[in-house]
Amino acid sequence: MRRHRRRVTPARALLAALLPAQIAYGRLPGRRSPAATRGLVWLLLSVSAAEAIESRGLRRGGVPVAVAGALGFLVELAGVATGRPFGHYSYSEQLGRRVGGVPLLAAAAWALMARPAWVTAGHATRRASWLRVPAAAAALTAWDVFLDPRMAREGYWSWPAGGRYEGIPASNFAGWLATGTLVYAAWLALDADREPDAADDGALVLYVWTWIGETFANAALWKRPVTAAAGGVAMGAFAVPALLERAGTRRP
Repeated sequence: MRRHRRRVTPARALLAALLPAQIAYGRLPGRRSPAATRGLVWLLLSVSAAEAIESRGLRRGGVPVAVAGALGFLVELAGVATGRPFGHYSYSEQLGRRVGGVPLLAAAAWALMARPAWVTAGHATRRASWLRVPAAAAALTAWDVFLDPRMAREGYWSWPAGGRYEGIPASNFAGWLATGTLVYAAWLALDADREPDAADDGALVLYVWTWIGETFANAALWKRPVTAAAGGVAMGAFAVPALLERAGTRRP
């Protein structure tokens, strides 16, 4: 019997490059260099954008990702200038060129995980589709439970007043929830609300891989058990039900 080989697409090729790159990044000694961090962010964005366009086309896939980056960047500009909605914080120069005190790379951070969170939330809330926008905003915020402690610890941005969770204030996560809700409300207006199916598996894989990889790296490599536990539970609250739902749809 002839077996059908899966076509190697740009998204799959980039994902194949991403996995060893993240493993190597996690094992770098001490502080990872800003150049390595910037390179990994661009690679993650490339994977996410390529997957979105291949799965849903430019209008329904690529445009929403760009909108997420643009809206996230605008809110960051307000956040740095006013302290709202994230609380008072500031960026260092390590992430490259800044506009209004915000690195251009910040837009990539909002864009790269927006679709994986959207697809994952779509699976997790399939029986209650009205929950998808707030669930996606929460799934995106769950990733930040991993992101902010590490990036602040390595000097990419700072919170002068600190906070109870690994030096991060609760206002930051409230700001992520609010911004995520704004992003996904815009996605509904862009007709990006189709229920996820097999075409979106790449985005689900990216979310699940991030969950597993961040949990392992924080627990075993970086010796950050609090971050590992908090982030693992936060992202797992969406990854696990999404995986179970996806597995159920594959049954005959």
